Amino acid sequence: MLRHEDIWRAIDALAKQHGYSPSGLARRAGLDPTTFNKSKRIAPDGRPRWPSTESIAKILEATNATIADFVVHFEARPSQGGTGKRLPLIRFAAAAGEGQFDAEGRPSGANWDELSFPDIADPHAYALAIDGNAFAPIFRDGDILIVSPLANLRRGDRVVVKTAGGPLSLHTLIRRGGRKLEVSGLLPGTVESGMASETVAFVHRIVWTNQ
Repeated sequence: MLRHEDIWRAIDALAKQHGYSPSGLARRAGLDPTTFNKSKRIAPDGRPRWPSTESIAKILEATNATIADFVVHFEARPSQGGTGKRLPLIRFAAAAGEGQFDAEGRPSGANWDELSFPDIADPHAYALAIDGNAFAPIFRDGDILIVSPLANLRRGDRVVVKTAGGPLSLHTLIRRGGRKLEVSGLLPGTVESGMASETVAFVHRIVWTNQ
């Protein structure tokens, strides 16, 4: 069932994924900056206000996202009452160490806990808990990232990258070619860098954040 709160959650998540506030995303899409303000989501008489299909189309175009990219943000909603699928969970600092993923990029070892999180199709999805503010203001201490190894990768996605024999890191995807992975920092406009494909163990897409 399509819910009012899911649509607005997806807009907020899409904005954050690309380094914008809701008003910043509206402005980037050529809309009135107040289009997605929280004060406009409920009418004075208490009726829910829904964003227009035109405004959603414009923010998808502005972020180079598909409708599937948008939908994943409200399909993957946190569990209510502690039930749901159990995802492997680990703190980012621990995940960055050796031996936390197997050769196929799946969680491995004894340092993983569990998180209840239903309605996500990827059977290999996992969760990372951010510790510290090294990735602020995009991700802050205590944020939970839901990561999907099977999700399609597109330019602008926030991704988890593991290099062979190297640490785990977070980036914005620029391009993934046959010979090189091109990424930048999490914030828009940060310096781009390239990694030879043979040095990259895996690239997984961040599909949801819980803050």
